[in-house]
Amino acid sequence: MQQRSPGAARSRATSATRTRRRAAAGAVAGATVLALALGGALSAQAAPSPKGQEARSVDINLFTINDFHGRIEQAGTAAGIARLASAVDHFRAQNSNTVFAAAGDMIGASTFTSFIQDDVPTIEALNAAGLDVSSVGNHEFDKGFADLTDRVMPLADFEYLGANIYDKATGEVALPEYWTAKFQGVTIGFVGAVTDELPSLVSPSGIEDITVGSPVEAANRVADQLSDGKKGNGEADIVIMLVHEGAATTSIESATDPNSRFGDIVLNANDNIDAIVSGHTHLPYNHVIDGRPVISSGQYGERFSNMEISYDRATKSITKMENTLYTMATAFDANNNVTAWLYEPDPEIVPIVTEATEIANELGSVVIGDTSAALNRAQRPGVVNGMPALVENRGGESTLGNLVADVQLWALEADGTRDVDITFMNPGGLRADIDSGETTYREVANVQSFANTLVTLDLTGAQVKAILEEQWQPAGASRPFLKLGVNEGLTYTYDPTAAQGSRITEIFLDGVALDPAATYSVGANSFLASGGDNFVTFRDGANKADSGKIDLEAMVDYFETFGTVSPDYAQRAVGVDVVSVAGGQATVDLSSLDFSTTEPKAGTVTVSFEGVDVATVAVDPSFPTPATFDEIGRASVTFAIPAGATADSRFVITTPTGTTSSFTLPL
Repeated sequence: MQQRSPGAARSRATSATRTRRRAAAGAVAGATVLALALGGALSAQAAPSPKGQEARSVDINLFTINDFHGRIEQAGTAAGIARLASAVDHFRAQNSNTVFAAAGDMIGASTFTSFIQDDVPTIEALNAAGLDVSSVGNHEFDKGFADLTDRVMPLADFEYLGANIYDKATGEVALPEYWTAKFQGVTIGFVGAVTDELPSLVSPSGIEDITVGSPVEAANRVADQLSDGKKGNGEADIVIMLVHEGAATTSIESATDPNSRFGDIVLNANDNIDAIVSGHTHLPYNHVIDGRPVISSGQYGERFSNMEISYDRATKSITKMENTLYTMATAFDANNNVTAWLYEPDPEIVPIVTEATEIANELGSVVIGDTSAALNRAQRPGVVNGMPALVENRGGESTLGNLVADVQLWALEADGTRDVDITFMNPGGLRADIDSGETTYREVANVQSFANTLVTLDLTGAQVKAILEEQWQPAGASRPFLKLGVNEGLTYTYDPTAAQGSRITEIFLDGVALDPAATYSVGANSFLASGGDNFVTFRDGANKADSGKIDLEAMVDYFETFGTVSPDYAQRAVGVDVVSVAGGQATVDLSSLDFSTTEPKAGTVTVSFEGVDVATVAVDPSFPTPATFDEIGRASVTFAIPAGATADSRFVITTPTGTTSSFTLPL
């Protein structure tokens, strides 16, 4: 049985929890509040008690976030730490009995400004915003347990909790288990835990000195300790579980699924745990389950929760526990840009973000390597400001998309702990091109701006085929086709005229046909690996593991390792439509033989049989109609079928730009 190490907690009287100013920032006029499941107005500050007396009813506000991931700058619907700090200030101005708590992943998988500075700006900004306590998340372990304990925790003014993290050698708890705060004689305690999937989410070498136990067993043990009446081992009138684990969907059925990790926590947390504040799955939900709040605020500081708690000192009981979930962005324009926020930026926090951004811009100008020729996204004809222009085409194969897939495979295998067969990259994750010449941090950061982590999972050959079929999007999707970047070893043919779900004709991995029944190790960014962009087959993958490595970090490492990076002009997917086989002749329409920007054009395509050319024709480099598919570079080839050719005979396709593919004929 695991033993609790002595001194594994701290308490703090919070009449002045931080030294920074607590004045509230004004809310945006007309701002709206989103309340899910439970309502509730803002708590008023407790009225002063007569001299020498304590109030019978004590009101506490619990302000919570989760999965912040270093989003200190405002971007999209992520409000930024300065606005979030104003929200905290507002509630503390209403009620000084306010705790600011979190459910993990405050750092890690961060955007460029924080990532490039080892997340120090995020920790400093959270300190200034008055964060009191957080459970550890899996991303707090990205650089290893020693980095967490020896660097991150000393930098943080707030307490990091992990009651289910144990020293492998001694069996004792290796992190603080709980934290308490006292308001008007009432103590609120926080027990922290992290998902027990941690060993599969971070590099094994970084956590080799610790073991990870059951979150709910650890939380129950500590909650019982805080409720046993023995003042020597910590006591709390109210116990909140902060756990970095979450529900798979926003439905209450998901939160209570007994077959899920989170369902196990929710259903087995004991009666000494009064509320569960969760995270990890980045979803906003606000449930009451068996009378107990079970909440998550989503991600990135886009939302926060305020739980109003009232405690009756006379009866020693909680009389109120109501949580409201607030959305920071309150209005949008026609282009879905945020036009109004719930709170204005806190002027005390703005300089911290500004300084971090300036440093990141300076670091971003550092050259990390060289690009021999431009790495581009695909293009198609479109309209910009009313004028014809080439615009991004997420339906076209691109040198940049394929390179990112190559980089991800290299990065996942770089530490020697993972063998990866196939990697995919979603086109929507590519937000800028890379010009030829010197390449800077900022250039590669602009390409992949979402700070997704790299994930591995096991898929069968049949599931890999299903993912490639899902490039043709469901009816009604905003884009009819999304072209995945794939690693160099993966090539495939498709029939653009075939029916939905039947377009992929052949798939090869390193020249060998993919076995539908075999299992392959597949890598992708965390967005795609979770089924994003309607690539839902990823959700069926087995043994899913988050490497903890950010896609941007992988690209930086790749440039720094190889120095010069060059585009691959070979197409990894080729369209093959066998039009006719009759009278000893075959006609085959080929497509996807060209890239769509500055890359060299194929010019010609040759079909050969057993090393002998049977036809060479010109390739049409013009954009097809519609241009949203990957059909640029088209040719129609008619040739005499060689004597002795059978249905198993392979006809090879080659172009001067390096494309090699093949097909068979229905003989």
